Amino acid sequence: MPLLRAGILLFLILAGNPVQAGGVVRFAAIEREPYSGHSLPDQGYVPELVRAAFARSGYRVDIAFYPPSRARSLAESGEVDGWMPVYADPALGDNFILSAPFPGDHLGLLKRRESIIRLGKDAARHPVAALEALSRYRFGATRGTLPAPAAEATGRLRRELVSQDLQNLDKLAYRRIDVAIIDKYVAADLMALHRPHFIGKLEFLTPALFSSPFHLAFPLAQARHIELRQAFNNGLKALEKDGSLLRILSRHGLAAPSPTRSGRTRLTIGTVNNREMQVMQRLSRQFERAHPDIELEWRVLEENILRRRTLSDLAIADGQFDVITIGPNEAQSWRQGWLLPIDTLPPGYELEDILPTVRSSLTVGGKLYALPFYAESSMTYYRRDLFQQAGLVMPARPSVNDIRRFAQALHRPEKQQYGICLRGKPGWGENMALIGTLINTFGGRWFTPRWEPEIDSPEWANAINWYVDVLGSYGPPDAVRTSFNENLRLFADGHCAMWIDATVAAGSLFNPKESKVAASLGFAAAPTAVTPKGSHWLWTWALAIPASTEKRDAAKQFITWATSKDYIRLVAAEEGWVSAPPGTRRSTYDNPDYKAAAPFAGFVLDALTKADPRDPTVKPVPYVGIQVVAIQEFPAIGNMVGQEISEALNGKQDVSQALQRAQKQTRKQLRESGYLP
Repeated sequence: MPLLRAGILLFLILAGNPVQAGGVVRFAAIEREPYSGHSLPDQGYVPELVRAAFARSGYRVDIAFYPPSRARSLAESGEVDGWMPVYADPALGDNFILSAPFPGDHLGLLKRRESIIRLGKDAARHPVAALEALSRYRFGATRGTLPAPAAEATGRLRRELVSQDLQNLDKLAYRRIDVAIIDKYVAADLMALHRPHFIGKLEFLTPALFSSPFHLAFPLAQARHIELRQAFNNGLKALEKDGSLLRILSRHGLAAPSPTRSGRTRLTIGTVNNREMQVMQRLSRQFERAHPDIELEWRVLEENILRRRTLSDLAIADGQFDVITIGPNEAQSWRQGWLLPIDTLPPGYELEDILPTVRSSLTVGGKLYALPFYAESSMTYYRRDLFQQAGLVMPARPSVNDIRRFAQALHRPEKQQYGICLRGKPGWGENMALIGTLINTFGGRWFTPRWEPEIDSPEWANAINWYVDVLGSYGPPDAVRTSFNENLRLFADGHCAMWIDATVAAGSLFNPKESKVAASLGFAAAPTAVTPKGSHWLWTWALAIPASTEKRDAAKQFITWATSKDYIRLVAAEEGWVSAPPGTRRSTYDNPDYKAAAPFAGFVLDALTKADPRDPTVKPVPYVGIQVVAIQEFPAIGNMVGQEISEALNGKQDVSQALQRAQKQTRKQLRESGYLP
């Protein structure tokens, strides 16, 4: 009996600890953005899927990125358990076995917009024949990215092979080839992130000719290759069955629209995953009840992914979204024709009630291109109880030296209490939102009036050294992964003594249902260094209608409803006035119920009305924007600079190296875009 009990106990331990039972699976991965990449959230859709599938059998997955040839050789020799993602290639059969397929590339034909090239009516059913009918054109393709039928067909065409997709885009734009065979998401992301000056100049032929599923490749050199393949295949099947695969795809902005229910207009809405948008999603059921002919499909995405997916959607006119959530930068810098102007609003909308600075940030050439859902500036949040215990006093307008001193005094990592929380995740709307205001207050700027970048200037060095020093020394562990939502949770749970971020967080932090520190919450202005100018940002999350949608009337009805006075009153009734969308309407700040519920209201209103994106720095600049630069190239530049600074925060390079690299790459981008000779 004791032996039996021991056996049962061992079984229960193993069953309750599946990771130990399954062990660790090691994969060599290749960069294939937006599907996989070390800089993507969760390293991309493919790594997230692989981890989730193996977790169903109790395995933990470790993933490291390598160049394609290195990834294959590591797997082939058995040094790792497999490599990914790969395509079904008969040549792999001698050394690997492949997993079941899962969603992969969407290959199409990309051309210059002015080129007259057409596919036949049966192109989708006979893709090989469609390619062969275009034999007089010069094709570009990337090695190792073509499924067998496409490779076979293009092998008989005038084909030029390159090692990177970006090379194909360049060759196409500069007329060295006529058509590029490339995945639509890859092309869109490359344009959005690296070649913004190509947007609007290239377009895909329709329909897409090939879908190329991904696989995992398990080397025969590994003794457990059959076991691991079976574990993944079983996990994949389970993810497909319970809808988890679709949810993973959706989180990364890669899911296809759901089938439309009969007789109703389906609006696909791309929005950010913050609290205010989640409330809108929940309350939108009332909109659907009032408009029974319209149904809403939500694509709630992490902030970086949302920005990438909306811009890339416009880059190739894919028409994935009917309503998109954008900011002033997009409204000001995106080309005319990308967004529909908002006109002929119903009389009850009261456009004049919207704060002038917010309205003007979404207006170009006298036309409004988006309706504001909420607007925000920035402020310093702090724990009054911790300050009182330490005998510290927060000034109404703290300096950066004050902030460093307070962070040092209140840093207690052994108690999971951190001196300060700041955005560390790289991205133009992530770490660079805060850093942009730091650059301003330290007396710096992005560009001279002649568009020469000044990222390697002393002012930038002072600002970034302060940021890296304070966050690296007194911030939470792994700060490079924290953004608005992560820091909001940390602060609300009592782990941050201070936090400098968006004023929109005040509604959550002052709400005792959502915040453990509501009773002790204090706030002050964002810190200043040599000048207060540009130390507070101005941002608006607004709803816009892409020109590619075929559902314009329904989209306009929705965005009008979601940004109306009636919607604000609905939120107040359902969630309380402290949760009402802030920063957009004068009538909200005139409401005594809102002022009583939101003690921060006056501060926010003052910051929003005084912010001037057209005069953001002490030195003259050629651009509009406080924490952003309203040019089409800024997302690419901001993402790159944010990544370099993140590497400095992570200790992988020093600040001087980061700024020199960023300066060089930014200048190259501006030269390619025509700003510099």
